[in-house]
Amino acid sequence: MKVKIDKVLPIVWIVVFAIAFLIIVGRFLVIQITGEVAGVDINKLADEKRTNEYSIPAQRGTIYDRNSMPLVQEHTVYRLYAVLDEEYTSDPQTPRHVKDVEKTARQLAPVLDMDQSAIAETLNKGINEDRWQVEFGESGKELTQQQKEEIEDLQLPGLYFEEEAIRFYPNGMFASRTLGLTNKTDGLITGISGIESYYNEELTGVDGHISYQRDKFNVKLLDPHEIVQEPENGDNVILTLDQKIQTLLEDSMSEVVENYNPNRISAVVMNAKTGEILAMSNRPSYNPNNIGSVTNWFNDAISTPFEPGSTMKIFTLAAAIEEGVWNPAETFQSGSYKAGENISRIDDHNNGKGWGPITYLEGIQRSSNVAAAKLAYEKIGPEKFLEYLQAFDFDKLTGVDLSGEVAGVIQYNYAIEQITTSFGQGTTTTPIQLMKAATAIANEGKMLKPYIIKEIIDANTGKVLQEGQPEVVGEPISAETANEALEVLETVVTSENGTGFNRYKLDGYSLAGKTGTAQIPDPETRGYMYGRNNYVFSFLGMAPAEDPELIMYVSVKQPELKPSEPDSAPVSFIFNNVMENSLRYMNIETDQEKTKEIPIVQVPEWKNKTTKEVVKQFEAKGINPVVIGDGQNVVNVSVEAGSEVTSHQKTLILTDSPKMPDIKGWALRDIMLLQSLVGFKMDWSGEGYVISQSLQQGASISSNDTLTIELSSEVE
Repeated sequence: MKVKIDKVLPIVWIVVFAIAFLIIVGRFLVIQITGEVAGVDINKLADEKRTNEYSIPAQRGTIYDRNSMPLVQEHTVYRLYAVLDEEYTSDPQTPRHVKDVEKTARQLAPVLDMDQSAIAETLNKGINEDRWQVEFGESGKELTQQQKEEIEDLQLPGLYFEEEAIRFYPNGMFASRTLGLTNKTDGLITGISGIESYYNEELTGVDGHISYQRDKFNVKLLDPHEIVQEPENGDNVILTLDQKIQTLLEDSMSEVVENYNPNRISAVVMNAKTGEILAMSNRPSYNPNNIGSVTNWFNDAISTPFEPGSTMKIFTLAAAIEEGVWNPAETFQSGSYKAGENISRIDDHNNGKGWGPITYLEGIQRSSNVAAAKLAYEKIGPEKFLEYLQAFDFDKLTGVDLSGEVAGVIQYNYAIEQITTSFGQGTTTTPIQLMKAATAIANEGKMLKPYIIKEIIDANTGKVLQEGQPEVVGEPISAETANEALEVLETVVTSENGTGFNRYKLDGYSLAGKTGTAQIPDPETRGYMYGRNNYVFSFLGMAPAEDPELIMYVSVKQPELKPSEPDSAPVSFIFNNVMENSLRYMNIETDQEKTKEIPIVQVPEWKNKTTKEVVKQFEAKGINPVVIGDGQNVVNVSVEAGSEVTSHQKTLILTDSPKMPDIKGWALRDIMLLQSLVGFKMDWSGEGYVISQSLQQGASISSNDTLTIELSSEVE
């Protein structure tokens, strides 16, 4: 029996192994034929395991000014990480992981501005936890190209970089509240305010993707089966903002902040003929590249309604003229006015003293509250006056293409509100609403919608997808009324009785406008604040007065005024400086130029010619050019060939050896022409014409230089 068992066992084992072998082979055959295990496609699984697939971020669209100067753009930064796994190194002679923790920490510390011990702790913790790689927190993110190159120059093994995109604002605080901010979540940049928010969908592109096969060390195979789907970048947005006018505004506002420490400033510059916003800014502001502490995120010019004060009298005046009840020679008793027994008395701004019996024309010039109240309440009538307020759209959003607009409210339930609205108290509005209403005064009765988008362009094809156009949104008054209102408002700055006399004036240009001194509501007393500085001082002006090209509004809240200073000082500094230089920059004819017959000539071709040839050609046409430098060949000219200029227009010829000319007596617009040709940086103070320059005549100049100039309205 024992012998039989000994003979049978080998046979049994052979059979068992044979069956197991057949099962295994059969299983292999089934897997080979079907390519599946437990319902899982093993070929697909293998591809997934050895395939890297990731998205290629689309570039967010660039925001430009009207002259294609970039204001906001995508900027590449770098995120640093360190590989710790020794298996990533295939050749010990060229390590690809961090070998020396202390050396790496010591040399990285000054570049990342981190403590050496903190870097070493991060690396050692990663090694102890058997991690493949580690990062360095906020200090290792958003590294600049320079920081990346400094780290690469250290030649430390195991350090690598990932590219990241951020929004970069090359001009810092420039129009920051208008341009807006973005937020980044999971690599996606999203607009949260301003243009960035309003046109977020257009600016955002469509990500692409790439896939390829790699080994376990994440190294691409020789035959990687790479598939690439290119991204579609976001559309580019071109604004109506003009960088030079905006810079004028920003610099002027910054100087007022430094000298007067106001609570807030808002200002807007608009093309009177189109409604295009050429500049818009607020204070306080912030640098979007380094936000720091921000107490107010709103764009006050469109988002913060307030009681405007006497600038509202512009529209009370226009309504009276349109209704035929304006008689500039008619007199009234100034000082105070009580419209009825149960209606509170209102006073003129000089504590109710007034100026005795004066004409309505003098009342507007002196900014008499009584004059405005009597015009609105007695002569026009409350119901009809409300119709004019609504016709000027003071109860509506302007529809400006910016996020966060808030409309003011017409407070008109009681008689006293109907009276105080006529001089800008009680009823609230925003600067952009005032600007929109003012276009009807400046544009022969046609009220224009303000807009800030010039074009939206497909970044991939260059096709114009959207184009801003002037849009007439109402005609609250006639052309005759508008022209008469301009004539009256011009006397506010030309008459000795005017509140703008000797305060608001432009060298060479006539000006029409209205001052404003608005009281500030006091939440504690439910009345108004008192004290010389507790007002919003403002001015709304249009120039040239007879046919305005530009409208500008400036308001300064609670500036710290010296006892000897007029309350208009901070407002007039901003307005006069920006308005005058903007008109000159835009080549708007001065009043003197309009009265002279100045010949217009066509600029000859100047490209690829010597300096002598070009100068000779220009002089033959009656153009006396300023030659920049002593080079033999012309590099650029401030006017295009074929364009038309006057013999009085300053024309600059840049040679291939540029030297600084004597610019004393030049206007700021001419300096800006020189800057655009050479590319140097520029700082200036004052207004008017150049009286001193930091780069002396005859010195070599280039784009690396900075020119500092001082301007004065009194040139020797």
